[in-house]
Amino acid sequence: MKNNSAVSGFHKLSTADRLSLLRDLLNLSEEEIKHISSSGAISLDKVDRLIENVIGVAEIPLGVATYFLINGKDYLIPMAIEEASVVAACSNGAKVARLSGGFTGYSTNPIMIGQIQILDLDSPEDAVIRIMRNRDIILRTANEKSKTLRDNGAGAKDLECRIIGSENRMLIVHLLVDVMDAMGANIVNTMCEHISPMLQEITGGRINLRILSNLSIHRRSYASAVFKKEAIGGENGVDRILEAYRFAELDMYRAATHNKGIMNGVDAVLLATMNDWRAVEAGAHAFASIGGYHSLTKYSMNSNGDLVGSIELPLAVGILGGSTSVSPKATVAKKILDVKSAGEFGYVLAAVGLAQNFSAIRALANEGIQKGHMKLHARNIAISAGSPDSLIESVVEEMVKSGDISPSNAKRILASMEKSNK
Repeated sequence: MKNNSAVSGFHKLSTADRLSLLRDLLNLSEEEIKHISSSGAISLDKVDRLIENVIGVAEIPLGVATYFLINGKDYLIPMAIEEASVVAACSNGAKVARLSGGFTGYSTNPIMIGQIQILDLDSPEDAVIRIMRNRDIILRTANEKSKTLRDNGAGAKDLECRIIGSENRMLIVHLLVDVMDAMGANIVNTMCEHISPMLQEITGGRINLRILSNLSIHRRSYASAVFKKEAIGGENGVDRILEAYRFAELDMYRAATHNKGIMNGVDAVLLATMNDWRAVEAGAHAFASIGGYHSLTKYSMNSNGDLVGSIELPLAVGILGGSTSVSPKATVAKKILDVKSAGEFGYVLAAVGLAQNFSAIRALANEGIQKGHMKLHARNIAISAGSPDSLIESVVEEMVKSGDISPSNAKRILASMEKSNK
């Protein structure tokens, strides 16, 4: 069976038996098995109930970004990410923004979109009319599935109808749901499935997909900040950042990397708190594609010559439900973040994305991204080369000085230092 991935019944095995099987299949050592099976603060029993075919927990560095002041409130931002310089960049961006009073943030109501696909209609236009004539009863039926939302004045709020396609046109019904402080995927999907038989009867069509959309266009978060020119190299520094921003606005190849940098910050916070970063990532890039792929941030210069930055993102995030409560570390990360609502969480994430983006394009437009990043990367290289704690910084300095930041150079420098110390 060696290297054979067709392992029948793998999902039925205990985690211990899965590890034993992998050890035999792949000739893993006991030390390797120990590394994989280590689960840290969360037990393997709990992990085994979260996803399928569990064999362990993958660690990722957890840091805290500092200096964030948003709407007059101080925040420490937990961030889980393996990439060097992201936490430092976020902290630095927040520190510069703080000189002008920090960030201003805002979030819209937490309205999510559930989509229902209706096919085989003789007249989609007639079906739209029939649906809208029955709007109130459809919404009441949807709200049968959540007493909590209904009792708090939330829940299904409205319907939208879209006819798409040129041939074999289909009708897409959007169910708009106020999900309060939850991310909302489960309740929206449940509501869509619940009203589908009614929509089929009303329209005479055939229902196919019934699923949440991750392009949460009605659930957006905003953040803005002023970055004083004196802190970013004067007028020339402001001009260079504006030129870099203009590049991202005009060129989708640059915009992709520009927006990836924004999501470096946003995703790291979502991962630290065990929110669905993939949903947010998909929504952000879809949002950036409306009207042609472009930057998610905007920059301009105010009358004082300072840089003004802003960001707008669709952010479907929650502080209730999901996997957060299962992970002790995620629970602590939420406590560190100290947000009281999904809306507050949304604009904090927007501020993090803006801070990271500002720092990245500032570095790019001035000394270049590699100067600071590569020193941090050199530390990772020095550690992976086996440098003891007492020699890590010395190995880093020698690598940076030589201009050769590579595993082979780190090992050469380390060997030389260890030889001279004997």
